[in-house]
Amino acid sequence: MSMQTVVAIYTGQGLADPLKKVFQELLPQVRLVNIIDDSLIGDVVRAGHIPEVVNRHLIQYYRHAEEIGADVILNTCSSVGDVADEAREQIGVPIVRIDEWMADKAVASYSRIGVLATLPSTLEPTLRLVSRKADEAGRQVQLVSGLAEGAFDALISGKPEEHDRLLLETAKRVAETADVLVLAQGSMARMEETLAEATGKPVLSSPRSGVEQVKAILEAASVAKNGS
Repeated sequence: MSMQTVVAIYTGQGLADPLKKVFQELLPQVRLVNIIDDSLIGDVVRAGHIPEVVNRHLIQYYRHAEEIGADVILNTCSSVGDVADEAREQIGVPIVRIDEWMADKAVASYSRIGVLATLPSTLEPTLRLVSRKADEAGRQVQLVSGLAEGAFDALISGKPEEHDRLLLETAKRVAETADVLVLAQGSMARMEETLAEATGKPVLSSPRSGVEQVKAILEAASVAKNGS
């Protein structure tokens, strides 16, 4: 039986190692190929939206992943999730948004959903995703927006403690009116337990649930192929 291949597309360096560990745990038998272009997130942050050049590059990477032999493509960056949605019609293999199952879980179980992010360019797409998932599920939800201003700059300036402090302050504020906290960026997953303890609210993050969705698609494809 040939080994299944997952190609993960990254717009920055930060998530590659943590995600590799999740893959080793949940999908140890899968061939994981990483495509990393850390110019992309810089372009998105500067523009405040997805510029056409980033859109074009991502589509090229999806096509490249298809040529590599991907059974599933994992789009790891929430800021460019909308491109992944659009690309599904052009690419012949499934594309998973890392945050999709996280959003599904949030709307399935909670009515007041707080979304935490350190960048407006990630906050807005995640709010849209959660809202769309609620519509698809026929659920009425209230979204509480939590932008930790200055946290991203602190992180890239080599001040992780300042990043964490600002994120924690924002989480506490949002938790006052939310039943659950959703972490818009995969890189925030390391704060999951800290934020849950500090706020007393459940916290959902995307890396693990994203890989769980990839695993479900691979298993379904394997069953279909073997006809069992």
